[in-house]
Amino acid sequence: MKQQISFLFATFFNSGRAPKAPGTFGSLATVPLAFVLAYFFGFWGIISGVIVSFFIGTAAVKEVLKSTPHDPSFVVIDEVAGQLLTFAGVASYLQNNSSSLLFYIIGFILFRIFDIFKPFPVSWADKKILNHWGVMLDDIIAGLYAGLILWGLHYFQFLI
Repeated sequence: MKQQISFLFATFFNSGRAPKAPGTFGSLATVPLAFVLAYFFGFWGIISGVIVSFFIGTAAVKEVLKSTPHDPSFVVIDEVAGQLLTFAGVASYLQNNSSSLLFYIIGFILFRIFDIFKPFPVSWADKKILNHWGVMLDDIIAGLYAGLILWGLHYFQFLI
């Protein structure tokens, strides 16, 4: 039972079971959650989502790794935490503007770029921390990168 619940959370309710590009599907499945958290709770809603998904994800991944190789592709709870973090810096804007679809699209794309190409230190966390913390940490760093760029685009009014 514990392992079934861990797999359910680790796959973000089976969105990671997509036959192609499970990380992309996991990130995409996170965008409606980000919308709800930002719309109703703003910055603190997004940050709470990051914290909850990070710690639930860490526990779930620890359990999943008992029966799978390191960072299996169906584990996407790490994408959930990183994708949510991408929107933290612009959460107040997202909360107050219903016409923010472009932010969600660009945030999604930016996160996927950093998650796929893994610039340093994303690649370091992915290759050197070979446990449940490493699975989660590389996506947190990718989310920080993507979030900084998204925030910068907004701050410097490239995105309004």
